[in-house]
Amino acid sequence: MEHRTFHRILAAIIAVLIVLAGYGVYYVNDYHHAINVGNAIQSNPTVKVTDIEDGWLFDGPGTTTAMVFYPGAKVEASAYAPLMQETAASGIDCFLMKMPANLAIFGINRADVVRSDIAGYSYDHWYIAGHSLGGTMAANYISKHTDNWDGLILLASYPTDDLSKTKLRVLSAYGSKDDILNRKKVESARQRMPKQYYERVIKGGNHAQFGSYGVQQGDGVAAISGDDQIDRTVALIRQFVTNSL
Repeated sequence: MEHRTFHRILAAIIAVLIVLAGYGVYYVNDYHHAINVGNAIQSNPTVKVTDIEDGWLFDGPGTTTAMVFYPGAKVEASAYAPLMQETAASGIDCFLMKMPANLAIFGINRADVVRSDIAGYSYDHWYIAGHSLGGTMAANYISKHTDNWDGLILLASYPTDDLSKTKLRVLSAYGSKDDILNRKKVESARQRMPKQYYERVIKGGNHAQFGSYGVQQGDGVAAISGDDQIDRTVALIRQFVTNSL
């Protein structure tokens, strides 16, 4: 009797593990695919796009400032290629990082790929940025590497780490139609921000249109186009890094 009970328990445990494994595979493969990125992931006369370890470099006409970007949760990294293209064209070179299972929580230290001595990239000013969960993970990373960065750019995001005692500059931008971003957490995060904190609302923008991956469940309906939201975002980023906000 004890022998049969043991086998029943073992079979039940195996069944649960199989279900959990199956759900895990489903979860990591259920993500937002990039759509309509077209030539944004390709080089053009203004921006040269090259493969790097775990991502791409968008190398525009600028030579002094760079931004490392973390994608939102369960969003294909290439969905942010249009944003990177425009930002690079504005004079800020961009490193768009791919994340394990499309989740930045598993790739918090991906910026090390770019910032290591071996990589050999040389810029006077460095910023790290991210969308949604990617922004939170970027904030987590920079909180432990404050001496190596000029600032943090959060798109529809907020930090969970305390940055109030740092000399970093932080920009927080989100759409007025964003129904996914937790506004109460944005408000509470203000007390964890450094002195040079700038918060801007993109009128008519929503959560998903920082990237190009279509409609996100639970998001508000944008009152501006995706191209317009990207244009406004790039303008804010440019003003932020040039101290003209």
